[in-house]
Amino acid sequence: MHIAIQGEPGSFSHEAALKFCPEATILACALSPEVFSAVGEGRVDAAVIPIENSLAGSVVEHYDLLLTHDVSVERELLLRIRHNLIAVPGSSINQIHRVYSHPVALAQCRRFLEQHPQIEAIPFYDTAGSVKQLVELRDRSSAGIASAQAAIHYGGEILAAEIEDNPENYTRFFLVRRRQEVAVDTAADKVSLAFTVENRPGTLVAALQIFANQGTNLTKIESRPVHGKPWQYVFYADYQLSTPNSADAAWSMLARHCSMVKELGRYRSGKREG
Repeated sequence: MHIAIQGEPGSFSHEAALKFCPEATILACALSPEVFSAVGEGRVDAAVIPIENSLAGSVVEHYDLLLTHDVSVERELLLRIRHNLIAVPGSSINQIHRVYSHPVALAQCRRFLEQHPQIEAIPFYDTAGSVKQLVELRDRSSAGIASAQAAIHYGGEILAAEIEDNPENYTRFFLVRRRQEVAVDTAADKVSLAFTVENRPGTLVAALQIFANQGTNLTKIESRPVHGKPWQYVFYADYQLSTPNSADAAWSMLARHCSMVKELGRYRSGKREG
């Protein structure tokens, strides 16, 4: 299987893709729209995208892209995020004066950085990209914060493992395919969808009441502005199925109350990995 990801090889998205499909060939894309275009144009079989981090919140751009592309979520994965201090092989922590990583990763390792005040934290565009750069430059005074997969991919050495502040750090990933290629999973127990309501009193309450009436557990709701229509919003919701037929029933009832309803995927709830 060929899978597109956003970011450099060795990223957490790369790690998640290999959890979904250990034999996958990875296409690394610089930007998320490129990932979705690769799927839509058939240049890859699927994409793996982060949709939500348990500490940093939602990846809102990916909600927008799921709505505007003819794709569907096929599977879900909850990946434990383990940050590691990675350097050129043979380096020691005492030699490190600068550490590069994505701003979110740096923020999630504050305690480690406070314990090593001689190390200056410098924001970088990508976790795995920081390791790629320092290995290419053979810079023994610098390190990166990234996944163990980045150390493996670029030949770096882990100087300190699992330096994240909070061990309950998980990122939820979706495996996304072209809609017509996603087979119906009779064991699916979760649905993601998007809907819009008219801007008048009570419409959102009426929509949410549908989930309650169906006995479904609404696990997440997120609002995003409608592009080109100020102060109008799309609502993204995830809910667990009470019965196999409840997904269709909820969708049918929502369609009566909402100006737009789109199912983004029907899949099995992801298990914690890593």
